[in-house]
Amino acid sequence: MSKKLQPVLVLNGPNLGRLGKRQPEIYGHTTLNELAAMCVDWGHGLGFAADVRQTNHEGDMVDWLNAAADKETPVVLNAGAWTHYSYAIYDACAQLTAPLVEVHISEPLERPEVFRHTSVITPHAVAVVAGKGLDGYREALEVVAAQLGSR
Repeated sequence: MSKKLQPVLVLNGPNLGRLGKRQPEIYGHTTLNELAAMCVDWGHGLGFAADVRQTNHEGDMVDWLNAAADKETPVVLNAGAWTHYSYAIYDACAQLTAPLVEVHISEPLERPEVFRHTSVITPHAVAVVAGKGLDGYREALEVVAAQLGSR
């Protein structure tokens, strides 16, 4: 009998569906579908059933975070631009009881736009993984695994 995999949500916000096309000098050439497959593989190796999602609609993200709160599902979150100003996502993240790891492909603090230097997600996250490219998602999943192992 095989062990049941722990569900984990890997949530991506606006414009991340454009990975591979949008500013490849910052975000690389890997598509969201390719990233999703990598997250599923990385997650499986850690005992997770990774459910990778992306939306450009804030209400969808809030609904997903609320469902994660209700089901006590861990979350890896790249909220994209919402990271810097969405109090609706801030409030949804505040409800999470399972580990939340904030992830960014680039390092927001090194970006020239000052608005990128503030995160409304960080106060609710057990860790922030930034500036490590797509490999940051693997590291974020490892953080979730470590957090769950310490419970």
